[in-house]
Amino acid sequence: MPLTRITSWNVNGIRSVARKGLLEWLARCSADIVAFQEIKAAPEQLPAHLREPPGYYAYWLPAQRPGYSGVATLSRVQPEEVRSGLGDPVFDSEGRVLITRFPAFTLYNVYVPSGTSGPERVAHKLAFTERLSAVLGAELATGAPLVVVGDLNTAHEAIDLARPRENQHTSGFLPEERAALSALLARGLVDSFRYLHPDTVTYSWWTPRAGARQRNIGWRIDYVLVSTSLAPRLRAAEIHTDVEGSDHCPVSVVLDI
Repeated sequence: MPLTRITSWNVNGIRSVARKGLLEWLARCSADIVAFQEIKAAPEQLPAHLREPPGYYAYWLPAQRPGYSGVATLSRVQPEEVRSGLGDPVFDSEGRVLITRFPAFTLYNVYVPSGTSGPERVAHKLAFTERLSAVLGAELATGAPLVVVGDLNTAHEAIDLARPRENQHTSGFLPEERAALSALLARGLVDSFRYLHPDTVTYSWWTPRAGARQRNIGWRIDYVLVSTSLAPRLRAAEIHTDVEGSDHCPVSVVLDI
Protein backbone atom coordinates (compact mmCIF):
# COMPACT_ATOMS: atom_id res chain seq x y z
CA MET A 1 0.00 0.00 0.00
CA PRO A 2 1.24 3.55 -0.65
CA LEU A 3 2.63 5.72 2.12
CA THR A 4 0.97 9.05 2.85
CA ARG A 5 2.99 11.85 4.46
CA ILE A 6 1.05 14.57 6.30
CA THR A 7 2.77 17.66 7.67
CA SER A 8 1.34 20.44 9.85
CA TRP A 9 2.94 23.80 10.67
CA ASN A 10 1.81 26.91 12.51
CA VAL A 11 3.63 29.43 10.34
CA ASN A 12 2.74 32.53 12.39
CA GLY A 13 2.12 34.51 9.21
CA ILE A 14 2.26 32.84 5.79
CA ARG A 15 3.74 35.95 4.14
CA SER A 16 6.43 36.23 6.77
CA VAL A 17 7.56 32.62 6.49
CA ALA A 18 7.37 32.83 2.68
CA ARG A 19 10.16 35.41 2.85
CA LYS A 20 12.20 32.90 4.86
CA GLY A 21 12.06 30.05 2.34
CA LEU A 22 8.64 28.44 2.74
CA LEU A 23 8.35 27.28 -0.87
CA GLU A 24 11.84 25.82 -0.81
CA TRP A 25 10.95 23.94 2.38
CA LEU A 26 7.69 22.75 0.80
CA ALA A 27 9.61 21.28 -2.13
CA ARG A 28 12.02 19.52 0.24
CA CYS A 29 9.47 18.08 2.66
CA SER A 30 7.73 16.01 -0.05
CA ALA A 31 4.47 15.89 1.90
CA ASP A 32 1.27 14.67 0.27
CA ILE A 33 -0.80 16.96 2.51
CA VAL A 34 0.39 20.12 4.26
CA ALA A 35 -1.72 21.96 6.83
CA PHE A 36 -0.86 25.51 7.88
CA GLN A 37 -2.22 27.39 10.87
CA GLU A 38 -2.11 31.09 11.76
CA ILE A 39 -1.75 32.16 8.13
CA LYS A 40 -2.77 35.77 8.97
CA ALA A 41 -3.76 36.49 5.36
CA ALA A 42 -6.52 36.07 2.81
CA PRO A 43 -5.64 34.26 -0.44
CA GLU A 44 -6.18 37.38 -2.53
CA GLN A 45 -3.35 39.03 -0.56
CA LEU A 46 -0.87 36.37 -1.70
CA PRO A 47 1.15 36.11 -4.91
CA ALA A 48 -0.02 33.38 -7.28
CA HIS A 49 2.97 31.11 -6.63
CA LEU A 50 2.18 31.13 -2.91
CA ARG A 51 -1.60 31.05 -3.26
CA GLU A 52 -1.37 27.93 -5.45
CA PRO A 53 2.03 26.27 -4.86
CA PRO A 54 3.19 24.04 -7.72
CA GLY A 55 1.97 20.47 -7.41
CA TYR A 56 -0.74 21.19 -4.84
CA TYR A 57 -4.43 21.93 -4.67
CA ALA A 58 -4.72 24.76 -2.16
CA TYR A 59 -7.64 25.60 0.14
CA TRP A 60 -7.61 28.75 2.27
CA LEU A 61 -9.75 29.72 5.25
CA PRO A 62 -8.86 33.19 6.51
CA ALA A 63 -10.40 34.79 9.58
CA GLN A 64 -12.90 37.58 9.12
CA ARG A 65 -10.56 39.85 11.08
CA PRO A 66 -7.68 40.91 8.80
CA GLY A 67 -4.20 39.69 9.67
CA TYR A 68 -5.42 37.23 12.28
CA SER A 69 -5.63 33.45 12.68
CA GLY A 70 -6.72 31.42 9.62
CA VAL A 71 -5.74 28.02 8.25
CA ALA A 72 -4.89 26.50 4.87
CA THR A 73 -4.57 22.96 3.54
CA LEU A 74 -2.51 21.88 0.53
CA SER A 75 -2.95 18.48 -1.06
CA ARG A 76 -1.34 16.74 -4.01
CA VAL A 77 -4.62 14.87 -4.58
CA GLN A 78 -7.88 16.78 -4.97
CA PRO A 79 -10.15 16.08 -1.97
CA GLU A 80 -13.59 14.60 -2.48
CA GLU A 81 -15.07 17.34 -0.30
CA VAL A 82 -13.92 20.56 1.35
CA ARG A 83 -15.84 22.25 4.15
CA SER A 84 -15.09 24.51 7.05
CA GLY A 85 -16.05 25.41 10.58
CA LEU A 86 -17.82 23.84 13.53
CA GLY A 87 -21.29 25.10 12.67
CA ASP A 88 -21.17 27.93 15.19
CA PRO A 89 -20.44 31.52 14.09
CA VAL A 90 -18.95 32.31 17.49
CA PHE A 91 -16.01 30.07 16.52
CA ASP A 92 -16.16 30.02 12.75
CA SER A 93 -15.52 33.73 12.17
CA GLU A 94 -11.91 33.15 13.26
CA GLY A 95 -11.11 30.67 10.47
CA ARG A 96 -9.93 27.83 12.68
CA VAL A 97 -11.23 24.56 11.20
CA LEU A 98 -10.81 23.39 7.60
CA ILE A 99 -11.98 19.89 6.66
CA THR A 100 -10.86 17.93 3.60
CA ARG A 101 -12.25 14.47 2.85
CA PHE A 102 -10.19 11.87 1.00
CA PRO A 103 -11.05 8.24 0.17
CA ALA A 104 -9.00 6.82 3.06
CA PHE A 105 -9.68 9.43 5.75
CA THR A 106 -11.04 12.88 6.55
CA LEU A 107 -8.51 15.49 7.64
CA TYR A 108 -9.31 18.25 10.12
CA ASN A 109 -6.87 21.17 10.05
CA VAL A 110 -7.39 22.89 13.42
CA TYR A 111 -6.06 25.99 15.13
CA VAL A 112 -7.35 26.04 18.71
CA PRO A 113 -7.59 29.52 20.27
CA SER A 114 -4.94 30.61 22.74
CA GLY A 115 -6.02 31.44 26.27
CA THR A 116 -3.00 33.49 27.22
CA SER A 117 -4.73 36.89 27.08
CA GLY A 118 -6.90 36.16 30.12
CA PRO A 119 -9.76 34.18 31.71
CA GLU A 120 -12.34 35.16 29.09
CA ARG A 121 -10.16 33.77 26.34
CA VAL A 122 -9.50 30.60 28.33
CA ALA A 123 -13.28 30.13 28.57
CA HIS A 124 -13.59 30.68 24.82
CA LYS A 125 -10.82 28.15 24.20
CA LEU A 126 -12.54 25.55 26.38
CA ALA A 127 -15.88 26.14 24.66
CA PHE A 128 -14.21 25.79 21.25
CA THR A 129 -12.53 22.54 22.30
CA GLU A 130 -15.80 21.16 23.66
CA ARG A 131 -17.55 21.95 20.38
CA LEU A 132 -14.68 20.44 18.37
CA SER A 133 -14.81 17.33 20.55
CA ALA A 134 -18.55 16.94 19.90
CA VAL A 135 -18.13 17.34 16.13
CA LEU A 136 -15.25 14.87 15.97
CA GLY A 137 -17.02 12.48 18.31
CA ALA A 138 -20.06 12.35 16.06
CA GLU A 139 -17.88 11.43 13.08
CA LEU A 140 -15.82 8.92 15.03
CA ALA A 141 -18.99 7.24 16.30
CA THR A 142 -19.80 6.31 12.69
CA GLY A 143 -16.43 4.58 12.33
CA ALA A 144 -15.05 7.27 10.04
CA PRO A 145 -11.23 7.33 9.93
CA LEU A 146 -10.00 10.79 10.92
CA VAL A 147 -6.71 12.66 11.00
CA VAL A 148 -6.73 15.82 13.14
CA VAL A 149 -3.72 18.10 12.74
CA GLY A 150 -2.76 21.49 14.03
CA ASP A 151 -1.85 23.79 16.86
CA LEU A 152 -3.99 22.67 19.81
CA ASN A 153 -2.36 25.26 22.10
CA THR A 154 -2.11 22.84 25.04
CA ALA A 155 0.76 20.75 26.35
CA HIS A 156 -0.99 17.56 27.39
CA GLU A 157 1.39 16.09 29.96
CA ALA A 158 4.36 17.25 32.02
CA ILE A 159 6.72 15.65 29.50
CA ASP A 160 5.37 18.04 26.87
CA LEU A 161 6.91 21.23 28.21
CA ALA A 162 10.29 22.14 29.62
CA ARG A 163 9.05 23.72 32.86
CA PRO A 164 5.80 22.09 33.95
CA ARG A 165 6.02 23.08 37.62
CA GLU A 166 6.48 26.76 36.85
CA ASN A 167 3.60 26.74 34.32
CA GLN A 168 0.84 25.04 36.30
CA HIS A 169 -1.11 28.31 36.32
CA THR A 170 -0.24 29.33 32.74
CA SER A 171 -2.73 28.95 29.91
CA GLY A 172 -1.57 26.11 27.72
CA PHE A 173 -0.97 23.88 30.74
CA LEU A 174 -3.95 24.64 32.95
CA PRO A 175 -5.63 21.54 34.45
CA GLU A 176 -8.91 22.35 32.71
CA GLU A 177 -7.19 22.74 29.32
CA ARG A 178 -5.36 19.44 29.73
CA ALA A 179 -8.61 17.76 30.78
CA ALA A 180 -10.32 19.12 27.66
CA LEU A 181 -7.58 17.63 25.49
CA SER A 182 -7.90 14.32 27.35
CA ALA A 183 -11.65 14.34 26.68
CA LEU A 184 -11.00 14.99 22.99
CA LEU A 185 -8.62 12.04 22.80
CA ALA A 186 -11.12 9.86 24.67
CA ARG A 187 -13.53 10.25 21.76
CA GLY A 188 -11.34 7.76 19.89
CA LEU A 189 -8.17 9.61 18.86
CA VAL A 190 -4.51 8.78 19.34
CA ASP A 191 -1.65 11.25 19.77
CA SER A 192 0.59 9.91 17.00
CA PHE A 193 3.87 11.20 18.41
CA ARG A 194 3.28 9.73 21.86
CA TYR A 195 2.00 6.49 20.28
CA LEU A 196 5.36 5.95 18.59
CA HIS A 197 7.61 7.87 21.02
CA PRO A 198 6.13 7.52 24.52
CA ASP A 199 9.20 8.83 26.36
CA THR A 200 10.79 11.27 23.91
CA VAL A 201 11.21 14.84 25.13
CA THR A 202 10.96 17.35 22.28
CA TYR A 203 9.00 20.51 21.60
CA SER A 204 7.21 22.25 18.73
CA TRP A 205 6.89 25.83 20.05
CA TRP A 206 9.20 28.22 21.85
CA THR A 207 8.46 31.72 23.09
CA PRO A 208 10.46 34.22 21.03
CA ARG A 209 11.63 35.85 24.26
CA ALA A 210 14.92 35.27 26.07
CA GLY A 211 16.46 32.86 23.56
CA ALA A 212 14.08 30.06 24.54
CA ARG A 213 14.52 28.14 21.29
CA GLN A 214 18.30 28.22 21.49
CA ARG A 215 18.06 26.91 25.06
CA ASN A 216 15.27 24.46 24.06
CA ILE A 217 12.84 25.77 26.68
CA GLY A 218 9.74 24.83 24.74
CA TRP A 219 6.30 23.28 24.62
CA ARG A 220 4.82 20.49 22.49
CA ILE A 221 1.48 22.00 21.47
CA ASP A 222 1.30 20.96 17.79
CA TYR A 223 -0.19 17.54 17.11
CA VAL A 224 -1.22 14.95 14.60
CA LEU A 225 -4.06 12.90 16.08
CA VAL A 226 -5.42 9.85 14.28
CA SER A 227 -8.48 7.73 14.92
CA THR A 228 -7.74 4.48 16.72
CA SER A 229 -8.46 2.56 13.51
CA LEU A 230 -5.55 4.34 11.80
CA ALA A 231 -3.03 4.04 14.65
CA PRO A 232 -1.70 0.63 13.50
CA ARG A 233 -0.95 2.25 10.13
CA LEU A 234 1.41 4.83 11.61
CA ARG A 235 4.93 4.35 10.26
CA ALA A 236 6.53 7.57 11.50
CA ALA A 237 5.76 10.63 13.62
CA GLU A 238 8.29 13.44 13.73
CA ILE A 239 8.79 16.94 15.13
CA HIS A 240 11.07 18.91 12.83
CA THR A 241 12.92 21.13 15.27
CA ASP A 242 15.54 22.00 12.66
CA VAL A 243 13.00 23.90 10.52
CA GLU A 244 12.97 27.60 11.37
CA GLY A 245 10.96 30.56 10.14
CA SER A 246 8.24 30.55 12.79
CA ASP A 247 8.01 30.27 16.57
CA HIS A 248 6.60 26.79 15.87
CA CYS A 249 8.21 23.99 13.88
CA PRO A 250 6.46 21.48 11.61
CA VAL A 251 5.16 18.12 12.83
CA SER A 252 4.48 15.16 10.55
CA VAL A 253 3.32 11.58 10.25
CA VAL A 254 3.64 8.84 7.68
CA LEU A 255 0.63 6.55 7.30
CA ASP A 256 0.57 3.27 5.42
CA ILE A 257 -2.58 4.03 3.43
